[in-house]
Amino acid sequence: MAVSPVYKFLSQVPYFSEIDSEYLEVIFRNAVKKDIAPDQVVFLEGDPNIGLYVVEKGWFKVVKIAPSGREQVINFIGPGEAFNALSLFADIPNPATAVALESSIVWLLPREVMLQMLDKYPKLAQSVIKSLAGRVQHLVGLVEDLSLRSVEARLARLLMEQAAGETVHRQKWATQSELAARLGTVTDVLSRALRKLTEEGLIQVSRHQIQILNPEELKARAEFE
Repeated sequence: MAVSPVYKFLSQVPYFSEIDSEYLEVIFRNAVKKDIAPDQVVFLEGDPNIGLYVVEKGWFKVVKIAPSGREQVINFIGPGEAFNALSLFADIPNPATAVALESSIVWLLPREVMLQMLDKYPKLAQSVIKSLAGRVQHLVGLVEDLSLRSVEARLARLLMEQAAGETVHRQKWATQSELAARLGTVTDVLSRALRKLTEEGLIQVSRHQIQILNPEELKARAEFE
């Protein structure tokens, strides 16, 4: 019997990769496909939670937005990842805003279905707890960065984390404005940090990638100041 591509995709999502097929079938039957346009808001901070979103295609940013309009990016979410779990399982309004960075496809798993699955299947609850612990660890790292590191050190650390080998591949949407929002700064300050690392021979910046030329020194720059 042929396996649906959507079923296969959901079975590979970390939340669901270890659960029995009968429970995965329930999730599959209740999943709602949503096509999302670039810059479309998926949900706003303070909105009621309606479910868990799983990304099949595309990229999203989860942000806190100040009254002035300035953004602090909490996380970038890509294919195979889920978002909105915190408010879903804590039964609180959405704590941040989610925006599509490019044309995307997500599957919405209704809140009621997910809560029923948690009651019926302990392994799913374990997967959720593990994932939420990872999110908390990420947020602790973000606070650490903003509190204890300079913009240059934050940039160096981010480049080291995102590098595949010694190359950081830049997504189409990864503008300096988006990168600045991730680092908690503004584009002018980020530009100066990039220029300094470039002039000192640590990195080489091109349109589609950033090449790390001196990994040891870049790692040293990422340390606490």
